[in-house]
Amino acid sequence: MRNLKLVLAYDGTEFAGWQIQPDAATIQGTLAQAIEKLTSKQVLPQGSGRTDAGVHALAQVATFTTASSVPTENFLKALNGILPSSIRVLEVSEAPASFHARKSAIGKTYRYRMYRGMICPPFLARYVWHYPYPLEDSAMEKAAGMVVGEHDFTSFAAVDPERGRDEEASNVRTISSSEWRREGDEFIYTVHGSGFLHHMVRNLVGTFLLTGKGTIKPEEIIRILEARSRSAAGATAPANGLYLVRVDY
Repeated sequence: MRNLKLVLAYDGTEFAGWQIQPDAATIQGTLAQAIEKLTSKQVLPQGSGRTDAGVHALAQVATFTTASSVPTENFLKALNGILPSSIRVLEVSEAPASFHARKSAIGKTYRYRMYRGMICPPFLARYVWHYPYPLEDSAMEKAAGMVVGEHDFTSFAAVDPERGRDEEASNVRTISSSEWRREGDEFIYTVHGSGFLHHMVRNLVGTFLLTGKGTIKPEEIIRILEARSRSAAGATAPANGLYLVRVDY
């Protein structure tokens, strides 16, 4: 059996997230169907993590095992010929039998795009959170720095009914970088960490927004972390502005 590693990019707008679901179009399900058409075998590709409905990916990683002898370069061409244009396979490579897209990951980078212009171009609307209202950028930049380091992120985690018993119960994660930057009319948040909890990045963005509006001070992010209660943090930011940028191994 060969263990194949795929790197995928996708527009998550029309999908109900990564994880396969009955009667819903998902990235995992669509990819599994494409692989079955190519190999005539049913497989369930394992992703580095479960992106939510509407969330995009620039470089999601997935693995699956196969007895097929199809060369990797032919797998890439054939899968892209079967998959919808909203899902692209960027790379196919052989991986050691011990390699697993999720279990072998040691870090991830996410990006969140907020469009600050008064009128959002229609060609961007699916890929950004349009927020044209006044915000204090410097407050949000300061707040983002408050989460760098090792913390218990329970306050920023949604209840995840799919979280398996084989996964660690701890909500402690290490964030190595967390910053906002301006790019024209976009205000972009980029965060890298050892791992992320369900809705964690979107909940961070929703809470940073409160500092930009002046509802809370940036220093209060520490209080919210220490509360270890979802009710202490802000609302969840919309899914369409979020991207999985990179997975580290």
